[in-house]
Parts: sequence; structure tokens; C-alpha cells
Amino acid sequence: MKYFYVYILESKVRSDAFYVGMTQNLKLRLEKHNAGACLHTKKYAPWHFKNFFAFQTKENAISFEKYLKSSSGRAFAKKHFSLS
Repeated sequence: MKYFYVYILESKVRSDAFYVGMTQNLKLRLEKHNAGACLHTKKYAPWHFKNFFAFQTKENAISFEKYLKSSSGRAFAKKHFSLS
């Protein structure tokens, strides 16, 4: 079964820099972020995974990613996932 992952990255150079994204291949996606292939994360590379969550459907993963990117989702992540 193929899973869809929602992940939270934390910058290794700036501890208050985080990024939320979605992928089916965590290893490859982290490599791309650290290689500077993503405009939004290039500035604070390198990155490491702070958290990731597996979903069986793309729709559920997209929904959770959108939630984590909302103001209430950021507050939830900050409280429950120890984000600075």
C-alpha cells in the first residue's frame, strides 16, 4: 500500500524555521529540500524531519496539510509538537 505523508521540517541552522509539506517519498523529498530545489526552504537549509504523519488517502493528507498551514493548525503544532 502506498502512503501519503504530511511532514514538518525544522531548519538545522535556525531553530524557529519550520516547513509543512506533503509527499509519497519522505527520503527523496528531504533530499530535494536540502539540495535547494524548493524555493520556500532553500534559505534555511539544511533541514531535518521534526514530525511526519502517514495517511492512506491523498485527500486526508491534503486536508491535514492545509490544517497545519492554517493559523489554528500552526497553534496546534506549536503546542503538541514542540515547535518554537
